[in-house]
Amino acid sequence: MNHRRQAVRGLAAALAALVALTAAGCSSKAKSGDGKQTGAGGVKTGEGVTDGTISLGALTDMTGVYATLGKSVTQSQQLYVKQVNAAGGICGRKLELTVRDHGYDPQKALAAYTELEPKVVGYTQFIGSPFVAAVKQRVDAQDKGLVLPQAWSASLLGSPYIRVLGATYDVETINAVDFLLKEKGLKAGDRLGHVYFEGDYGENALKGSKYAAGKAGLTVVEQKIKPTDNDMSAQVAALKQAGVKAVVISAGPRQAASLVGVAAATGLRVPVVGNNSAFAPQLLGTQAGPALEKMYWFASPSLPIGADTPTAKKLVAEYRAAYPDDGLDNGIVAGWTAASVFGEALKKACLDKDLTREGVDRALLSLNAHDAGFGMTHDLGDPTAPSSRESVIIQPDKSVPGGMRTVRQPFVSDAAKTYTP
Repeated sequence: MNHRRQAVRGLAAALAALVALTAAGCSSKAKSGDGKQTGAGGVKTGEGVTDGTISLGALTDMTGVYATLGKSVTQSQQLYVKQVNAAGGICGRKLELTVRDHGYDPQKALAAYTELEPKVVGYTQFIGSPFVAAVKQRVDAQDKGLVLPQAWSASLLGSPYIRVLGATYDVETINAVDFLLKEKGLKAGDRLGHVYFEGDYGENALKGSKYAAGKAGLTVVEQKIKPTDNDMSAQVAALKQAGVKAVVISAGPRQAASLVGVAAATGLRVPVVGNNSAFAPQLLGTQAGPALEKMYWFASPSLPIGADTPTAKKLVAEYRAAYPDDGLDNGIVAGWTAASVFGEALKKACLDKDLTREGVDRALLSLNAHDAGFGMTHDLGDPTAPSSRESVIIQPDKSVPGGMRTVRQPFVSDAAKTYTP
């Protein structure tokens, strides 16, 4: 426990110190003028935009706990940029995507944000709720560059510049518990286990499970873990002793695989449901694969990559052609959705003849019915709310493209409808 508390204090201290440094570093910029000018086509421009290019940033994790997700998100966004440029670009300008891998390290994440901030109009991805939350005040007060995070914490709501695409973790977890109640035999009086990462992501999801439990008469049995904890044996033993009838996991794919594999091996044969980032199809090739197919599900803010929609089929074909050695997963969907949302905001800003950061932000807020082709319609007009409260329930299945099949189409549970993030 002492090591855990020290780790939490260390992370918090690192984030606080780095945010202070980055805020100080940008104070001189605020005094030097806004840098706005009128460029080609009579379009106002600012940071990250010239007459020939629109520069975007991607702050990703390709070597840490979400390496699989980060790679897929990034490659799908690079594919989007390539296709847009081949079609002539946006507003007569080519898109440029600069990628920085932070490895889910707070110091690297905030250093990468600071490096790219003067050079880009905004970010098509930023993986890591704690890291996005750490720069939120700076984004709102000074930078004002659009951020579309690959993170779904409710703490990110309220900013006109940081827009959560899909249900937040708390809403998503409420929907996941509804699935357990209606389709997996969980009932009033039962105990529900919840294994979660310490910090913004896991604790926001825990808020959702506690709300759903209160509505349904359940008792939540908590198991807090760190991103560096990969063996879930102790957590499974504790949950088994507590007599849980189902488990929610809000962690990474490795932790989910360990949890399900150990549970199956030790006789804790209860349904396990995860948040959208707690699965990667590559896990089906591990020893935990058979158990994942039998007793694991996860909630997602979109249909899976193997969905039977025109957009999904087209993206699968194009992604396979571009990256023939890589598998399919939902990181591709998340990356493509964010890139397409950013692209639509840029197109609208061009029509408004304002490609400054403020112009792109205003354009995004005018998108109130964006359909990325994966079953969800996103309303981006209210910064205080997620763009959707819907979730899809997906089950691992190695027999289908992408290793995932939909078992419950987009829905919003009654509990999620009345919940305030």
